Parts: sequence; structure tokens; C-alpha cells
Amino acid sequence: MFSELLRSVGLRKRSKELPSPLAGKVIPLSDVNDQTFAAGLLGQGVAIEPTGNKVVAPSDSRVEAVFPTGHAVALHTNEGLDVLIHVGLDTDKLEGKYFNVKASVGQTVKKGDVLIEFDREAIEREGYDVTAPILICNSVEFSSIKGSVGDTVGELDTLITARER
Repeated sequence: MFSELLRSVGLRKRSKELPSPLAGKVIPLSDVNDQTFAAGLLGQGVAIEPTGNKVVAPSDSRVEAVFPTGHAVALHTNEGLDVLIHVGLDTDKLEGKYFNVKASVGQTVKKGDVLIEFDREAIEREGYDVTAPILICNSVEFSSIKGSVGDTVGELDTLITARER
């Protein structure tokens, strides 16, 4: 009863953290060179300019979707976040070239498990932007979504904090 009273006056708000699925520099979603992502139409979040060549599970999760071209994966974390990890912009046009998917739909993954390996340098040589939007697709369920914008993160460093309503 006391905890409900504290929560009702805003003293006991809880937040959920999402570790980073990639290493790199964190930029605002609004800076992404794709209007669908930049406008937050698929959810709120951040983007990463990757320095590595793999995507890892940011949390213990269930794989909800793997795009046929291997450039994106959707997860439902044990913390209740619906996460979309999208490697690059327009990289679906590569039709899977340079992507090696390690996860499958319905699979339960552990924090740190490799989900996708990709050849960042080859993708860039083909002329594609490798910026990776990381979205919380159920962001409407949270009062705020804050990312580590401006930071350089390693895999599994804190990336996004979602504050419960």
C-alpha cells in the first residue's frame, strides 16, 4: 500500500534500461537520414554509428522477427521493451549480402548472444549508410525514452532508459 502511495505521487517511478546492442557513437534519432526513423514513426530511441561488425542481444529476450534480408531484428525483452534493431539505411536493397543472421524467430536469447554479424566496411563501400536506429516500438507505454546521445558506447553499455508512466 505504501509503495502505491509513493508511486501515485511520483516518488517511486521506475525505469527500465536497455543496454546497447552495438558498439559506436550514439546520435539522436532525429539526425538519421531517413524520415521514417527520424520522425519516430516506428518508435522512439536513438541511432548508433557502429564501430563494430555485430549486433548482440541487449537483454534476455524473445526474437519476434528477423527480416529476410538479415539487416534487422525485433525483440521483446524480459523487461517488457519491444525493440527494433535496424542495421543501416536502405540496406534491405542488399538482399542479405554482407549480413549473417545468427538468430531465428521464436528463439529465446540471452544478453550478449550474437544476433547478426555484418561486414560494415563492405556495406559502406557499396555506398550505404551503416547508421543503426535502435527503437523502442512500444514507447507509448512509457512517460519518457532517453538515450545516451553524444556518448560512444560499447556493446551492452547503457543505451536507453525508459521511464514507466
